[in-house]
Amino acid sequence: MNNDIIAATNNKGKLTELKSILNPYGFEVKSLADMGITADIEETGKTFEENARIKAREIFNLVDKNAENIASGGFSVIADDSGLEVDALNGEPGIYSARYAEPGKRRLTILEKLKNVPYEKRTARFVCCICYIDENGHERIFQGEVQGHIGFENKGENGFGYDPIFEVKQGVTMAMLTDDEKNQISHRGIALRKLAEELEKTKK
Repeated sequence: MNNDIIAATNNKGKLTELKSILNPYGFEVKSLADMGITADIEETGKTFEENARIKAREIFNLVDKNAENIASGGFSVIADDSGLEVDALNGEPGIYSARYAEPGKRRLTILEKLKNVPYEKRTARFVCCICYIDENGHERIFQGEVQGHIGFENKGENGFGYDPIFEVKQGVTMAMLTDDEKNQISHRGIALRKLAEELEKTKK
């Protein structure tokens, strides 16, 4: 079993989380840029799982076709699709979290839509679905969720995306946590640990 995993992303925030959680288990995470892969994958799925599968399969096929050029083969691939679901917005932005509004205005858009909604009704969750394809082409799905509320303003300098408005407890956003604290409770952290624990079993 090759311990190198190609992550179907070049998002620096995601890569940092992937590496910090999977590296201690002995897995080396490679970005698409690390592997010289350029891909513009259209997310046409209607669920987080469908989009994760689409991304993982496309990168796996690219790696498989170009294995002689980029490596000796035997790489596994990981892709995730994740997002924010806000109950008062009927689950929005959901799978459209990364393209809910213009860059730089996504959090502001949600805060504006919720401006008259009281705290107790601002319930929300982060959802992550990971598709892992091993070097033999076998697929496995791992999911994670974290419940919280949408705050009334941006708070915190750590994290990325919607972290500064997502409160894991009242007054404390995901962006106010340290990397270690976030990894322990985050949706992606939960899903990745499930993956790592499953891969640990296959190594024994």
